[in-house]
Amino acid sequence: MSLMETAVRRATGEDVDALSSVMADALMTQPIGVWLVPDVAKRAVVLRRWARLVLLQGLERGRVDTTDDRAAVAVWYARLEPPPPAAAWVYDLYRLLGPHAARFALLYACVDGLRPHRPHHQLAHVAVRRGHGDAARALLAVHHQTLDRAGLPSCAEHSSDRPGDGLLAEVGYQPRSPVLLAPGGPALWRMWRPQPCDEQPRGSAGGELPRRVRLERTATPFLGRVIPAAPARSP
Repeated sequence: MSLMETAVRRATGEDVDALSSVMADALMTQPIGVWLVPDVAKRAVVLRRWARLVLLQGLERGRVDTTDDRAAVAVWYARLEPPPPAAAWVYDLYRLLGPHAARFALLYACVDGLRPHRPHHQLAHVAVRRGHGDAARALLAVHHQTLDRAGLPSCAEHSSDRPGDGLLAEVGYQPRSPVLLAPGGPALWRMWRPQPCDEQPRGSAGGELPRRVRLERTATPFLGRVIPAAPARSP
């Protein structure tokens, strides 16, 4: 199916089970998924529980898009003003994920601590079945058109040693701020999709996300708890 033929729609509660599998399967062998759940025997179950929570939160507080064949999913949040703290989100992580929750909580604390200050939309999660890259590109293109009409930029996170490659780079996201997730975690890159009026020369110090961020290594899981780098908020 080509990009132009892909049918994109809003997800509903009936899609949650299928899309949870898409999200979990996409992370199973990725460095960020391995770091989040080191126990390979439990990884699939834990990731699927987490994905289900993410989708339910997205349906309630944000926007979840998918395709008619459920080959891709994107979770969006409008960040037009700072969101209020959401202690229930961290509580739900620990309730559903038990001892595996600490690294997920750390991940969200890092993301919250680096959030841009200007109004934007956050691409909180995007996942696609293997071999369906066109579905993901079509999915993002629909929301990007909405952002372009409103003159709004967007941000996302990407775990890779080569942030200039991959889906997000293909659709206009630029790497800004790398964070090394401790202990022994992969690099998490903050990605920024500007509006044309925001474009600056390559190598400029401008833009809305810092080029490089140093994370205090004390913000790591400790005795089953997490010491967050910033107050926890919704995903």
